[in-house]
Amino acid sequence: MESKYKNITVSGKVAVGTTTLSHNLQTILGWKHINAGFIQREYDRKHDIHENMQGAMSRSDEHEKSIEAMTKKMLDEEEHLIYEAWLSGFVAKEIPGVLKVLLYCSHDEIRVDRVMNRENVSVENAIKWIRQREGENIEKWKKLYGDYDFWDPKYYDLAIDTYTCGPMETMGKVLDKLKFKAGFKK
Repeated sequence: MESKYKNITVSGKVAVGTTTLSHNLQTILGWKHINAGFIQREYDRKHDIHENMQGAMSRSDEHEKSIEAMTKKMLDEEEHLIYEAWLSGFVAKEIPGVLKVLLYCSHDEIRVDRVMNRENVSVENAIKWIRQREGENIEKWKKLYGDYDFWDPKYYDLAIDTYTCGPMETMGKVLDKLKFKAGFKK
């Protein structure tokens, strides 16, 4: 059976496994992967913004809206795209044919551990970085888009707790939702 989904968004907060899932899906499906975080980090580097010391408040509202517009355009016009971004599922909530996946981790200490290992920082710095990035982003997005819980499962087709599901099980749930069968590649 053909999937009703032409694209996938992978959303979630810091250190919940969005990049791991996106890479795994890209490997299996052969679809193009866009990581909006990479786009933001490039912008930050060009403007001398340290992503773990400063966040969304360092970027103009126009820049944030341009990323949103780019996301909507790509998800609406392209096919076989895995779009990874904190808000990609929320932004795509009214775009047909997009499987909106939310990852979350029900135990914050696991997210802290993941940041510590990934960034080679102390527990204190990992906690500070997570709070800073999430706090600034949420504040900016509420100003731009309204008082939403951007990671409310009601905006998504599939919500997966990466505390209870490992990377392969997480990918399996997404592939099941896609009705993936061998040979489904583009």
